[in-house]
Amino acid sequence: MRIRTRLLILILAILVPSFIAAALAVSYVYREEQKSQVQSVREATRAFALMLDNELQARAAILRTLAAAPSLRDGDLHEFYEHARGVAPHSETVIILADPDGRQLLNTRRPFGAALPQRRASNIGKLMQRHGPERTLVSDMFMAPIGKLPDYVVQVPVMDGGTLRYFLIMGINVKSLQQLVRRQDFRGEWIATVVDRSGVVLARSRNPEQFVGKPVRAYSRDLLNRSQEGVYSSRTLDGIDVRAFFSTVPLSEWKVLVSIPVSEIRRVPLEAAAMLAGLMAALLAAGVLAARWLARRAIGPIEYLGRSADELGQGKEPDYRPQGIVEIDSVARRMQDAGRQIRQAQHELEQRVAQAVAATERVQSALLKSQKLEALGRLTGGIAHEFNNLLQTLSTALQLAELNNRDDKVRGLIQTCKKTVQRAAALTGQLGSFGRIQEARQETVDACGQLRSARQLMSGALREDIDLQIDCDEPSWPVTVEPLQFDLALLNLAVNARDAMPRGGVLRIEARNVVLAPAAAGSALAALAPGDYVRVSVSDTGSGMTPEVLARALDPFYTTKAQGQGTGLGLPQAYAFALQSQGLLLIDSEPGKGTRVDIYLPRARRAAPEAAPDAPDAPLPRARGTVLFVEDDALVREAVSHALADAGFEVLAAHDGEQAVAMLDGGARPAVVFSDIVMPGAVSGIDLAAIVRQRDPLLPVVLATGYTERQAAIPGVQVLAKPYPIERLVTLLARAAARQQELK
Repeated sequence: MRIRTRLLILILAILVPSFIAAALAVSYVYREEQKSQVQSVREATRAFALMLDNELQARAAILRTLAAAPSLRDGDLHEFYEHARGVAPHSETVIILADPDGRQLLNTRRPFGAALPQRRASNIGKLMQRHGPERTLVSDMFMAPIGKLPDYVVQVPVMDGGTLRYFLIMGINVKSLQQLVRRQDFRGEWIATVVDRSGVVLARSRNPEQFVGKPVRAYSRDLLNRSQEGVYSSRTLDGIDVRAFFSTVPLSEWKVLVSIPVSEIRRVPLEAAAMLAGLMAALLAAGVLAARWLARRAIGPIEYLGRSADELGQGKEPDYRPQGIVEIDSVARRMQDAGRQIRQAQHELEQRVAQAVAATERVQSALLKSQKLEALGRLTGGIAHEFNNLLQTLSTALQLAELNNRDDKVRGLIQTCKKTVQRAAALTGQLGSFGRIQEARQETVDACGQLRSARQLMSGALREDIDLQIDCDEPSWPVTVEPLQFDLALLNLAVNARDAMPRGGVLRIEARNVVLAPAAAGSALAALAPGDYVRVSVSDTGSGMTPEVLARALDPFYTTKAQGQGTGLGLPQAYAFALQSQGLLLIDSEPGKGTRVDIYLPRARRAAPEAAPDAPDAPLPRARGTVLFVEDDALVREAVSHALADAGFEVLAAHDGEQAVAMLDGGARPAVVFSDIVMPGAVSGIDLAAIVRQRDPLLPVVLATGYTERQAAIPGVQVLAKPYPIERLVTLLARAAARQQELK
């Protein structure tokens, strides 16, 4: 098999699992989008039902106010009639006064004293039999005998000393419900419907003139009568397949339905999933093309070197032109020297050829590793654990290459690669913005120093017409945070302030040491325990926020910016950072007066360490002892094992927790256990640490993780964040092994 084929197989072996993970992510996004859409429509249906109930309650409140009129209490029905006509001046609304037997005494649609109907046209009588006459009741739709209009009525009892004296009734034309439906401003694809207890349509957002007054299908009517709210699949009266969400109007027992076409329900999550799938496919294609390009770049010089070797084997002096790869060019020069000396002695020629072949094999091995790491460095995706494993492999191999190579040019290239890995590690750290805090990434820092270090980052996002001011208490108290998330929160707040000041202004950032006393119940600071805090305030002189915008400012994906100019994740990220840091974020804003964001961070128990000066490159610390190294990722396991072995450790490698437990059961006696946290199988790194502590409390355990939701709550177990510097790992393991020997 050719080297080119092997390289492509290696790259595909890495890309295919990533593509499978991407497919799972697409499926997850599709399901979550569907759940979100269903929940949104369910809440809209409930809100619509409550709005309609409020309207009916308002009608009932008008009747109760009329019931307290002095003219009604004194029995002056003519004066009460004139008063009631003022309340219901239009033909769409009528006020009726009836005696306890239901006979009408006055009706604002008729002159006072005119003949009136003597029996009810609505189903109020049946409702009184079910609920009693003392309750406020709302009828179903009926044809009013006076005016011949489709009405519904709201009836309230008029009591006098505990005795039922009258019924006050308000008749309302069902057209008024149609206006309420239009005001809801439902999406054009949605169909909003109001039906009464008998299933007759009272109002409808689409084609109301065709369907108002008609009954819904028997299947829908039976289902609506059995439940207060729910969702079911149906077909509308105009033949559209829908998912219908319904809720009950409390006062009237009517039902409101919001029906969404099945095609619309599928469209939104499909679009989101399709966008993610397209992105993943593009990344996969880019990875394959990059792999082929790297293979061609790697194989060309090797093949050219092979042709020079053929010339050397034929007794010719190779005519080699430099290919720009230091190791291969170095081999070629040695081959040229061998060609010039071939005529001097055959024995010397054989030795030089052997040296050249050996050097070529070493260069090929180094080149394969270099190409593998470079390909891994190009991978991207949404799973922080997998990315940090890849970055750990790159970081470890580059450190080993730097330690084992003294060529300044190569070391410069390696330094460039290492900085790229650090930048990639910083980018993957942003994936944890809304997840659980990663204890391994927390640092105790000086709050003021962190602000000043982030100044350049914020300045690059601001315009020249914005004056950035930073003011701190000196000395400022230390805080324990994820520095990357702290910088990202400051950047997000600075970008929001910039967008709120289109004509320029002042952005002021302050860090103040504050001591919080116990806050009163209901206070914004009641969520914080009393004690010492550092308050980081970010204030601007921008346009400010209205109360409505301020109330939703912390909702994820809520933004007032134009489409494509904002994601709605800036303030939520800063809020999540404050909560993850055991603190709190508060916003104060008024239109025209700017915005102020206060982040309260608890004071750290220990002082922030002083920044260590950059140390020159040094060889790995020397160590001894046996390390049980548990890592499911083969690439990480191979690279770190080589590094530990180079440092002097004897390495026992296990690919998962079960194999590690089996090795301990089989008699392995390591000086220290070093394990990844997230691994396949029933025994994770945390479980393995607990098992080791139970069997041998003196055996030190060190864990490493790229990202995990579980926290290592085992005393004395230290956690390293991936990618970790190999010299730090060697130093940590050497000290742990030395302490274990001292205790024994």
